[in-house]
Amino acid sequence: MKILIKNGRLVDPASQLDRTGDVAIAAGRIVSLGTVSGEFTPDRVIDATGLVVAPGLVDLSVRLREPGHEHEGMLESEMAAAVAGGVTSMVCPPDTDPPLDEPGLVQMLKFRARNLNQLRLYPLGALTRGLAGEVLTEMAELTEAGCVGFSQADVPLKDTQVLMRALQYASTFGYTVWLRPQDAYLGKGVAASGPVATRLGLPGVPVVAETIALHTIFELMRVTGARVHLCRISSAAGLALVRAAKAEGLPVTCDVSINNLHLTDVDIGYFNAAMRLTPPLRQQRDRDAIRQALADGTIDALTSDHTPVDEDAKTLPFGEAEPGATGLELLLSLALKWGEEQGIGLLRTLGVITNEPVRVLGEAIGSLGSSAGRLVEGGVADLCLFDPEARWVVEPAQLRSQGRHTPFNGYELPGRVRCTVVAGQVAYESGLPGA
Repeated sequence: MKILIKNGRLVDPASQLDRTGDVAIAAGRIVSLGTVSGEFTPDRVIDATGLVVAPGLVDLSVRLREPGHEHEGMLESEMAAAVAGGVTSMVCPPDTDPPLDEPGLVQMLKFRARNLNQLRLYPLGALTRGLAGEVLTEMAELTEAGCVGFSQADVPLKDTQVLMRALQYASTFGYTVWLRPQDAYLGKGVAASGPVATRLGLPGVPVVAETIALHTIFELMRVTGARVHLCRISSAAGLALVRAAKAEGLPVTCDVSINNLHLTDVDIGYFNAAMRLTPPLRQQRDRDAIRQALADGTIDALTSDHTPVDEDAKTLPFGEAEPGATGLELLLSLALKWGEEQGIGLLRTLGVITNEPVRVLGEAIGSLGSSAGRLVEGGVADLCLFDPEARWVVEPAQLRSQGRHTPFNGYELPGRVRCTVVAGQVAYESGLPGA
């Protein structure tokens, strides 16, 4: 299909493009950007007056809940939520049931996603068999099946010898290991250690649970030369270590979730289970440090950390409730909210959810790497069209995700996605001018 998008504000953080113009799409690619030849004959014209035309969003942590937890989320529902949020590419952690530790499981997941034909799915393979932390998986076979990296998801790897061997193997073949830094023994609580957890009588997770794990990871990186992506940093002390590691030249990147970017442990209130999250919400000083670190580039990318949870698992006492929240449809708006509050321009704001996540993925995404997360002639036509002036109120019942629990219930947020284009096809549209 040939599509002409007219009169949009074209914003491409990778090239610092920010100007009004048109986009011509054919055969799944952007064939013209800015000024379109009159000889181009589109099958459809989209009037983007008043809209921002940006690269499709890239989310580095999306749990699709399939296989094994279909009662909490199906591929159909979560992919529908993704395109409604402007997300065109997503990374799926390996903690499905069974975990993604066999090539057949990865191929099945990619086959299901490909048949739905809505967006691009990049699975992470399990670092150890069954995520048990004992025996390494066949990383080469999992890579051939389509994995873009290897992870323990939220399951801590207790045995540092196994971790060192995993990093040695990954370094040898150029694979990236994705780790969430949390000590297996200190990280067993349900809320961040501090006055709020003490007052509520909740077992706490101290900051040292993160920093001890970071020290271990960085020491092993120095020995092995492995490339590591740190998932969902949560503390100011942890960020100081990441900043020092980057200054040293270690090949490390990191991300943060929308939850820790905006919320603190005070938001738990009176045992609000919607705030039961992993990693836990920390103090305001940590939240403020995260916001600044995302602005200055210490944190590379912002992720939704989308984890749909069903009603039965969430409506329990705080300490027993399953951690997680829906986030795909909130990623863009919460990024814009952060940008507005920090006084950051639209280019940098969109960069942390478009080209910067692609940089984290690197060569693992193959032929799309040169144009993914970008607006560039000849590049893949993955686009997000949104109204930056629109305001909307988060109502869980209106979300498309099967798991509708969110800590942002009732928040008024900026920015509304009007159209999502994936590989040159309109995957979602709502409220387009003239529609």
